[in-house]
Amino acid sequence: MNIHSVLKDVEYQGKVKDFDTDFVTDDSRKVRPGCVFVCSKGLSFDGHTFAAKALEIGAKLVVCERDMGLEDQIIVKNSRQAYSLLCANLFDNPSRKMKMIGITGTNGKTTSAFLIKDLLEQQGKKVGLMGTVQNMIDQQIIPAKFTTPQPYELQALLSQMYKSGCEYVVMEVSSQALVQNRLFGITYDVAVFTNLTQDHLDYHKTMENYFDAKCILFENSRNIVVNIDDEYGKTVAERYAHKNLITFSAKTDMADFTARNIDFTHNSVKFLLVGKGSIDRVNFPMPGEYSVHNAMGAALACVAAGMDEKQTAQALSYVKGVKGRCEILVKEPFTVICDYAHTGDGLENVLSSLRPFVQGRFVVLFGCAGERDKTKRKAMADAVAKYADFVILTSDNPRKEDPQSIIDSVKVYFDEKDIPYVAEVDRRKAINIALDMLQYNETLILCGKGHEDYQVLNGITVYLDEHEIVAKFMDKYNKGK
Repeated sequence: MNIHSVLKDVEYQGKVKDFDTDFVTDDSRKVRPGCVFVCSKGLSFDGHTFAAKALEIGAKLVVCERDMGLEDQIIVKNSRQAYSLLCANLFDNPSRKMKMIGITGTNGKTTSAFLIKDLLEQQGKKVGLMGTVQNMIDQQIIPAKFTTPQPYELQALLSQMYKSGCEYVVMEVSSQALVQNRLFGITYDVAVFTNLTQDHLDYHKTMENYFDAKCILFENSRNIVVNIDDEYGKTVAERYAHKNLITFSAKTDMADFTARNIDFTHNSVKFLLVGKGSIDRVNFPMPGEYSVHNAMGAALACVAAGMDEKQTAQALSYVKGVKGRCEILVKEPFTVICDYAHTGDGLENVLSSLRPFVQGRFVVLFGCAGERDKTKRKAMADAVAKYADFVILTSDNPRKEDPQSIIDSVKVYFDEKDIPYVAEVDRRKAINIALDMLQYNETLILCGKGHEDYQVLNGITVYLDEHEIVAKFMDKYNKGK
């Protein structure tokens, strides 16, 4: 593509020689002859220090935020924003050719994304998905490295979705991606806000910064769907009241759509979805109050995107489950569940939903991540102590932090409340200890990993799939009967 087409809508200073290019990068390791190198400043590396070397390697142009004294350079105000625009132009702006639906919030993004994809597909639409568990082009699964990809990978994936005939794209949108301008230049047809609770403060530092990061999505969206049972959701609704706004609630009639006559079971929730002049009966095959919010948000996102309300509400009864989200791995003689809950609020939601339906002892296995916001560890322990009869305290991606010290910092909360527990730093051993202690009708929930099939120890990623561990245990268990 001609460089002047790649630079469309990018404001810059400097002169650009005419040339064609097929690659743009901000990664110094990927610089190759004929490319455009964008100098971005990260936490540990400033791309400007590599600008001259990039030209030596063969880059045709470097994009900088300051004058580097180089012949083939242009200067922009924000190189990350410029990078996103360059990548979008390089792939002919695929997001403008499909309906874009973005979901942001602390909890519920993954479930909501899969639900929206499912609901749209039930109504005959071809859908692409980007998220934490995986990326998908229709039914083709593509591994996901980040919740929200980097600009080049993002635009390349969007281009493939469009070429494959996708009409809609459903995306989980992370706060880091928004702050880092990975999505700059993309306008969303629908943006969904699920909730906001303490998380990622190691990155954002304050809840105000975290919330403001989320709001970047709504600045660039035509329609907004908001859960106003969440306090931050109320603020979103107030801040963006001038936009096309749909609010929903399971608690108040002040919303545009309300869930009424809610009936919980151990594996589903039934309710009436009541709007202005409409009532739709929903039988949603996932348990818990948070599932009411996930179901409503997903359905209303589809409505905001142009789908029929009644058909969408009916489709909620036929959605499939999501891997690692309250996923039942074993049903009898005891129950084993796998869930991604890794915050205090996430644990509160899933444990409170399951507790009323647990017949025997409720065993909870969990750990706290290393090199992440340490202040949320107490909230996680408090939620577990509130609902568990027995706790297995173990590791969850300790990274380069000492896993035993993490466990020691958390187990004091169980000592204070006299909650029975076992601490085992090796997560594989911990899972087998938990499985081995289960008796008839008891329930074990494995929290924190969900869909993940790895553990990060001392900076090294090692294979660990809880689905596989449980399956191997049950195979031996059944053979031993």
